[in-house]
Amino acid sequence: MTHSFFLFSIEKLILASIVFGITLVVAMYSTLAERKFAAFFQDRLGPDRAGPFGMFQPLADGLKFFFKEEFIPAKADKFLFILGPSIAMVMSCMSGAVIPWGDRLTLFGHSVSLQIADINIGVLYIFAVVSLGVYGVILGGWASNNKFALLSAIRASSQMISYELAMGLSLIALVMTTGTLSLGSIVHQQVGFHWNVFFQPIGFLVFMICSFAETNRTPFDLPECETELVGGYHTEYSSMKLGFYLFAEYINMFVASAVMATLYFGGYQIPGISHLGLSPNLVTLLGSGFLFVKIFGFIFLFMWVRWTVPRFRYDQLMRLGWNVLLPISMINLIVTGAILVLR
Repeated sequence: MTHSFFLFSIEKLILASIVFGITLVVAMYSTLAERKFAAFFQDRLGPDRAGPFGMFQPLADGLKFFFKEEFIPAKADKFLFILGPSIAMVMSCMSGAVIPWGDRLTLFGHSVSLQIADINIGVLYIFAVVSLGVYGVILGGWASNNKFALLSAIRASSQMISYELAMGLSLIALVMTTGTLSLGSIVHQQVGFHWNVFFQPIGFLVFMICSFAETNRTPFDLPECETELVGGYHTEYSSMKLGFYLFAEYINMFVASAVMATLYFGGYQIPGISHLGLSPNLVTLLGSGFLFVKIFGFIFLFMWVRWTVPRFRYDQLMRLGWNVLLPISMINLIVTGAILVLR
């Protein structure tokens, strides 16, 4: 019993390290992709000096953050000032623990699941972690002792509360359809083209729009609005603490894309692959690759929207959340319940 528990712990530790590394690499090169896409949309070159085609630009940016001067305002709450970006970074990395990154691999006669924790309340876990992540923004804005940072923190908290309601109701409709809160079970139910997006198209649309708001991406990046708030909740931050805030945003974008691909687009399921007679390990690896193709598609959508859609006014953002998305998600929930009862 002790030996099997030890092997299980080592297996999960290795898997968690791999997922953590992939998350950091994807987030790191998302910054380069964002700048390249922006350059393409604006008819210019973008980063092209650090390495071939600018491939080393994320490494140069990281080194710049590490070597910049460490600055803490004289009247800031030092403990909370440091705690803010730490919470933002840790919570963004914890979200990927319940996402199934693939099926099962057989290594040395031992079956390994490519999901760190298949808990039966995976959807609730993601909601809890995402909700805690906003505390990093609030603490950073409050501890800076800067009025612009504080206003940004208030904006972020009210924005998160407003859009989490509609997002939660859209997910309740999905849970009613699937009958489970486990992400692994939700993926297993989407074999073939039985993707949840075909059964919950309105729920997916609401969830996707709320994901833009939850990750503070344009057109919902009001907490970081330069024209009114200088730079937002991280105005007083420098060095790697600023890097944590900026990096956490890209990790959140990656995790949000993975969640949408998992809940609504079949996750790692490849339609029709079971008829090809491939080995189980090859099917698992191809499925993981297919999942990342879906994730990169959503990341591209995040970036495309940023460089084509203008920012909302704050009253428009609140009106959209409370007067449009919330009623739509409630109607979708009622219609889903009625259909399930009639069936």
